[in-house]
Amino acid sequence: MTGPIVFVSHFNLRPGKLEDYRRLQLRIAAEIEADKPGTLVFLAHLNDAGTKVTVTHVFPDAEAMDRHFEGSDDRSKSAAEVMTPAGWEIYGSPSEAALENIRLAASASGVPLTLAPKYVAGYVRS
Repeated sequence: MTGPIVFVSHFNLRPGKLEDYRRLQLRIAAEIEADKPGTLVFLAHLNDAGTKVTVTHVFPDAEAMDRHFEGSDDRSKSAAEVMTPAGWEIYGSPSEAALENIRLAASASGVPLTLAPKYVAGYVRS
């Protein structure tokens, strides 16, 4: 069992896609809340200009992160219509499979991947 994992995704919105993004994000958030009980936190924030998105996820452990990514291909395809990757950050130790998938996605997109795998201390309230 691993410690908690924080996964932060950064995206650039495609021009003219802000309202499409808002609708998509509301749908995805509802689906994740209903279908992924191990995803403790799923928060999306826009910058003031409405051009950049940051999504923060918190998982209690690597297994919950793996379950979160099950079925993510469909979510990713829908997201690609309205936004492009700008980078990812992982705080904690995901499974090797999850880490490899994110590394491949970052490499293919030409965006940075920040890793801080060593959990020191803290807590997640539930």
